[in-house]
Amino acid sequence: MSTLVHTAPPARKYRTPDVVKRYLDYLFLECGLAGNTITAYQRDLVDFWETLIESGVDLRELSISDVRDHLIALQRRGLAVSSIARHLAAIKMFVRYLFAERVIRHDLASLLETPKRWQRIPDVLHYEQVEALLTAPDASDEYHLRDRALLELLYATGLRATEVSELPVANVNLKVGYLRCIGKGRKERIVPIGRKAIAAVDAYLEDLRPQLLGSRYTEALFLSRTGRPLDRSNIWRIVRKYALVAGIERHVSPHTLRHCFATHLLTGGADLRVVQELLGHADVTTTEIYTHVDPTHLKRVHKNCHPRP
Repeated sequence: MSTLVHTAPPARKYRTPDVVKRYLDYLFLECGLAGNTITAYQRDLVDFWETLIESGVDLRELSISDVRDHLIALQRRGLAVSSIARHLAAIKMFVRYLFAERVIRHDLASLLETPKRWQRIPDVLHYEQVEALLTAPDASDEYHLRDRALLELLYATGLRATEVSELPVANVNLKVGYLRCIGKGRKERIVPIGRKAIAAVDAYLEDLRPQLLGSRYTEALFLSRTGRPLDRSNIWRIVRKYALVAGIERHVSPHTLRHCFATHLLTGGADLRVVQELLGHADVTTTEIYTHVDPTHLKRVHKNCHPRP
């Protein structure tokens, strides 16, 4: 099978082995993982492969000790616990594949434990700061309609930057106030859009997008000044630009607005499972981290549910 999705990693000492390439194709074709996720796995697995080669390890004789030695090497290089955990997650999936394909004789994945780590509390803006950010685009800027629509949609829906970048016009229904998003693992979810975001997107579609598009054809909702789909890096730059305009000095990214979306919903009384569905989280424990940002939600649940509040 030809390699379909993995891109060339940074310069490496050794050629990426065929078994890794087949595995990356498997992640795309069978598991439906996103390109960014697969690229991250590729980087970590090629790193692991180089350690094996330099240690003279035959992949067919792979052992727990070999994996442990690699993790120790990562630790000595100064990688954070969270980064090492990510490497280990990639290796666990890979060795599970190797066992299923009978490349190795033992199921090492079941013997590998991910290092425990504290979850980092998301950095969330106060509502007043969000309001200042969303209203920062000025009419004197020729792209203010696009930028206002982008900011409003990020906060109104909690979409990831990649999801917004890949969002086609056809998936946005302003009349009913919903959009259809294809998220991680090619999983589809329906997300409502608020009135202010609808108005901002409608103004952009009516007055600016046709000018940006020109004679080209693209399904992407948000376009660059050259009429091409707005990529993640451009979305990041736009968010950062208006954060500075709004006088917000702390680090602000598209994901900050996703954090704000979730936290403000929970603070307003939204059910945790509903927020999980809106965010596209596979596991509710990922969503639970937002309950630690503002204790209001936990206090409300305790008051409403405890027999002696």
